[in-house]
Amino acid sequence: MILINYFASYRDRLNLGGEKIAASDAFTCVEDVRQMLMARGTVWQDVLGAGNLMCAVNQELCQTDQPIEDFDEIAFFPPVTGG
Repeated sequence: MILINYFASYRDRLNLGGEKIAASDAFTCVEDVRQMLMARGTVWQDVLGAGNLMCAVNQELCQTDQPIEDFDEIAFFPPVTGG
């Protein structure tokens, strides 16, 4: 299983805080999961297709080419600003 979490405005727009998906040989990196999720429809494409999308695997920031394995946690979130 792969745990996926959605944070901040992504959680609000998707109306979903997180979910579990079955691990698969088709999911070798974060991008594979992202593509599968975006195939769900327009809202998913709008949220996860954003050019400023941030992601993390096992609570470490990464790029979408980050390899994943069974039992990993993937988080998607918008850019954060602060001061």
